Amino acid sequence: MNVIEVKGLTKRFGTRTVVDNVDLTVATGEIVGFLGPNGSGKTTTIRLICGLLTPDAGEGTVLGLDVRRDSAAIKRQVGYMTQKFSFYEDLTIEENLTFVARLYELKPVQDAVARTLDGLGLTSRKDQLAGTLSGGWKQRLALAACIMHQPKLLLLDEPTAGVDPKARREFWDEIHRLAGDGLTVLVSTHYMDEAERCHRIGYIAYGKMLATGTVEEVVQGSGLVTFVVHGTLTAAQIRELSVVDGVEQVAPFGTTLHVVGSDRAKLEAALAPLKAQQGVRVEPGETSLEDVFIKFMTGAQARAA
Repeated sequence: MNVIEVKGLTKRFGTRTVVDNVDLTVATGEIVGFLGPNGSGKTTTIRLICGLLTPDAGEGTVLGLDVRRDSAAIKRQVGYMTQKFSFYEDLTIEENLTFVARLYELKPVQDAVARTLDGLGLTSRKDQLAGTLSGGWKQRLALAACIMHQPKLLLLDEPTAGVDPKARREFWDEIHRLAGDGLTVLVSTHYMDEAERCHRIGYIAYGKMLATGTVEEVVQGSGLVTFVVHGTLTAAQIRELSVVDGVEQVAPFGTTLHVVGSDRAKLEAALAPLKAQQGVRVEPGETSLEDVFIKFMTGAQARAA
């Protein structure tokens, strides 16, 4: 069963189309990553899905409920974690969760709060003011508030921005645990390592969905070819290489250089002079998800211009 199934989703603000004919399906228990540059329409799409905005065109269902007619019912069954920390900083963790429990009319309130505190390891900090928490603990509080009413769908809008790597990993471990229990997750992110932890991903730019599938499917479907150059190149050589026909991306990685293009023959011809250079070795490499998204972003910017 698909928890999210929408087609042709469109939203305009004045003359600007922010979400343009987007199709999206998410199955029960699936973690789907939603990627794209700032201003690409990710947040607006999430708000359309959870019932906070009404689409100007398109149709579909969320949790079996119509996105147009049943927005109030959708809101009650969805957990939505926004980009900005939106809880009362002068209240404790426990007081914030008590407030949320009353909003959802959970009864008995104290049992719901205690269960949530324990489930996310917050009990020892329950009396700490939210404003004094580190980024990782604020994130954990926000997640606790989103899932305490036991939603069937969790929508996360760049939830780990500004959080240290250890806290990010713990957060994703928790997301996978929740998905293992049957919760469905749609998460927007800018981090490639987080995208690779999703079951499927979708890439949106300027309101249009450009690609969907597993990470492997999206990388293979991009048609990109990557070579790795080992050895020391001067800054002038790197600049010259970046403008040769067939070279689309040149990126230093430590002591190596990743060179990416869509046409293998042209790319090999561009790299041929380097192969003849003493102390330089050129070999095939693996195209990364980041390479693919840079290609998408560049193409979308060119079309928008």
